[in-house]
Amino acid sequence: MILSDSQLDRYARHIVLKEIGGGGQTRLLGAHVLVVGAGGIGSPVIQYLAAAGVGKLTVVDDDVVSLSNLQRQTLFATRDVGAKKVVAAANSVQRMNPDVRFLPVDRRLDADSAARLLDGVDVVVDGTDNLATRLIVSDAATAARVPLVSAAVGQFEGQLAVYRGWEDGRPCYRCLVGDDPERPDVSCADQGVLGALTGVLGSLAAIEAVRQIVPFGEETAGKLLLVDALAFRFHMMALPKNPKCQCAA
Repeated sequence: MILSDSQLDRYARHIVLKEIGGGGQTRLLGAHVLVVGAGGIGSPVIQYLAAAGVGKLTVVDDDVVSLSNLQRQTLFATRDVGAKKVVAAANSVQRMNPDVRFLPVDRRLDADSAARLLDGVDVVVDGTDNLATRLIVSDAATAARVPLVSAAVGQFEGQLAVYRGWEDGRPCYRCLVGDDPERPDVSCADQGVLGALTGVLGSLAAIEAVRQIVPFGEETAGKLLLVDALAFRFHMMALPKNPKCQCAA
C-alpha cells in the first residue's frame, strides 16, 4: 500500500515515530479490529483507532444511547439519545476518517457469533460490563489465536490487560477470573463510575490494540495494569498462567 499525500499529512505524527513509521501506518490501514461494546470504554477505543487509521473496525453492541450514557460515552451527543449505538458510532467514524471501514453489528455477542466475527481479525478489544460476555470473548479469542485487549472500570478503579493465552506461559482472561460466569455483575448504574476514568482505560486499550498490530516498546501481554483514581496510583503486576485453566490444556 502506498500512502497518499492526504494520508501522509493525516498520519504524519505516527509516521515520524521511528517505532511506527510509514510501514507501521500501512499495517494499521490494513488491520481489522473487533471492538465488543460501544460504551464508556468502547467510545475512546473506537475514536482513537479510527483516528489512527485502523482500516476496518467491527463494533458489536445491541444497546441504544441513553441520556445517562453521555456522562462518559464521548462518542455520542444529546441528539443521539434513542439511536442504536452502533449506528451512531458508524456516523461518528464516517465523519472522523474516510479511511476507516466501519461494520456495525447490532446484536448481543454469543459463542457462535464471537467465533464468526473473529475470522480475519487482528485484535479484539473487550470493553463490556458483564463476566459472561467477557468469558465468551476470551474463549473465542484464545481459540482463534487473536490477541485480546481487555479493559474494565468500576467507580474509581480500572484494570487493563492483553491476553494471548495460546502462547506458552501466557494467561488468558479465565486465568484471572476463573470459570464462574454466574457470579452477580455490578453495573455502572448500580455503583457509579467516574466518567473520565473510562476515557483513561479506553485510551490505554487503544494503545495496546495498536501495539498488537505494530509492536513497540516492552511486551505487555501477561501483565495486569491496575488504576486507582482515588489514590492516583498505577500498579503493574504479572499474571501467571493457571495450569488448571482450559487454555493450558
